[in-house]
Amino acid sequence: MQNGNPTVASILDGNKRSIARAISAIENGDQEITDLLKQLFPNTGHALIIGVTGAPGSGKSTLVDALAAHYRSSGETVGIIAVDPSSPFTGGAILGDRIRMQNMATDAGVFIRSMAARGHLGGLARATADAIAVLDAARYDKVIVETVGVGQDEIDIVKTADVTVVVLVPGMGDDIQAIKAGIMEIGDIFVINKADREGVLRTERELESMLSIADRPDGWKQPIVKTVAVRADGVNELADAIQAYARFLKEDGSSANGRRASIAEHRIKEMLRDQLLKRALEKGISESEFKDLARMVAERRRDPYSAVEEILDRLGIL
Repeated sequence: MQNGNPTVASILDGNKRSIARAISAIENGDQEITDLLKQLFPNTGHALIIGVTGAPGSGKSTLVDALAAHYRSSGETVGIIAVDPSSPFTGGAILGDRIRMQNMATDAGVFIRSMAARGHLGGLARATADAIAVLDAARYDKVIVETVGVGQDEIDIVKTADVTVVVLVPGMGDDIQAIKAGIMEIGDIFVINKADREGVLRTERELESMLSIADRPDGWKQPIVKTVAVRADGVNELADAIQAYARFLKEDGSSANGRRASIAEHRIKEMLRDQLLKRALEKGISESEFKDLARMVAERRRDPYSAVEEILDRLGIL
């Protein structure tokens, strides 16, 4: 069936123009994209999805660039999704893919796309999961997702990636912030980037101390990798650690199945929320009524709970 659709067939063949158009349609919420994604989905499951997260200024983009170069040197293809802060004026990504990771932009085996977070909590654009599916169906061996880097809300990456890499740097208080924000709980691998800076040993000791008391249900011991991404130092070790965790998941079937089920559950819930909200704003209440309702809540003439109940009642859900 998919071969009868030239757009699907060209994506499966790895045509970059078709991939870019599909991702743009996903971001724009085009109606026909759902049928395309349905046809692509049986062709997914090939790529290893790597999430890279951490505080702003930790060098995530440089590290992703170096990691992609490592994979390319071994003949693997790489898709990169960089989730950027949204412009407050246009809603688009402030940092474009032509500015970031320029070394990779002309490589035929690499696809790079910046996506705007558009205010969505969790550090991931709403369309990220669908964009990953497109790159997966296009047979990229590795798909790397770099998140906004806003701290506490980064935990959504663990619900999307097969492997989550948390990037810290010495001397910026990132170690303490990571512990406070709960990022410690989501990392499969920890990277101390800019490891040529002073304070790297202190950061490493604090991480080791925290990880020693962490109790992961799957029994995986999170490694700490030190890198200097601008020189590609430690990138081989990072790639080895990523592959080791991928092997661990493959060998421990229950953990792998549990993680995939958790990712699927999260994705279905996100899609359901989006569709219900879209239906509510299209069918349950007009834009002017919604604004009036919000104004009444702001002025304490209505409570938000009964406002939501009213919209749901109009949809026939209550």
